Amino acid sequence: MKEDKMHLINKIFENEDIRTVWDKDAEKYYISIVDVVGVLSESNNPQVYWRVLKKRLKNEGNETVTNCNALKLKAKDGKYRLTDVVDIEGMFRIIESIPSKNAEPIKQWLAKLGSERIDETFDPSIALQRAIDLYRVKGYDEAWIAKRIKVLQERKQLTDVWKENGVTEQMEYAILTNEIYKTWSGMTAKEYKEFKGLRKESLRDNMDNIELILTDLSEEATKRLAAKRKPQGLKQNIDVAKMGGNAAKLAREDIEKNLGEAVITKDNRLSYNYVDKNTDLIENK
Repeated sequence: MKEDKMHLINKIFENEDIRTVWDKDAEKYYISIVDVVGVLSESNNPQVYWRVLKKRLKNEGNETVTNCNALKLKAKDGKYRLTDVVDIEGMFRIIESIPSKNAEPIKQWLAKLGSERIDETFDPSIALQRAIDLYRVKGYDEAWIAKRIKVLQERKQLTDVWKENGVTEQMEYAILTNEIYKTWSGMTAKEYKEFKGLRKESLRDNMDNIELILTDLSEEATKRLAAKRKPQGLKQNIDVAKMGGNAAKLAREDIEKNLGEAVITKDNRLSYNYVDKNTDLIENK
């Protein structure tokens, strides 16, 4: 399995995160074994429980364990560690090896998980509703969720306008986005993430309502200006991106003047803290 061809998803089972990877080429899910083992065993140390169980199953010649893969998945502390994963079929076999009152609910969850992608092909609104439900579970309020979904739609409209104006490369989109952010916030997207203590997490998912509104305003202004002026190529579109960012900058300065405080904050939605890179890694093996 090539990790760059995967899409990482955190699925929630009864408020427990179960790290799940979608392999677009194979069209199947791969699921973190230790996460499911934790739910089944209710152990305080599911890594140790899985290590002991894995050794026993190997000694018994269990093919599922022999053929399981390891992917770097994000742990609760934000670090990426090698973690054993199996597909849905393999997970069913592992479940049979763990006596648990949670076995049947997990089996039902896995069966539903396997059908989700097929369902979404026929009705894309299912994926949208699932995203909304996930934001709710994570504690976002309805007003924030509505703004977030709106921003997603409008971001696509902005990139469509850029495409019409001769900007087609992802790197160019990133350059233009940074020009918008720098103009209204004083930081590039990367610097903004670092300011909030983020690494791979979504910046917009860690903005509050005002930050999200200002981001929306900057991109909406850029989109309308670009559609009206029709700048061609990266250089001309950078000039327009700065105009769009300036509209949000003026709004930000006016809000801050009247509030008497900054609206860009270090607040984030993380439930964990990153530790120093030099700290020894503990692998889930």
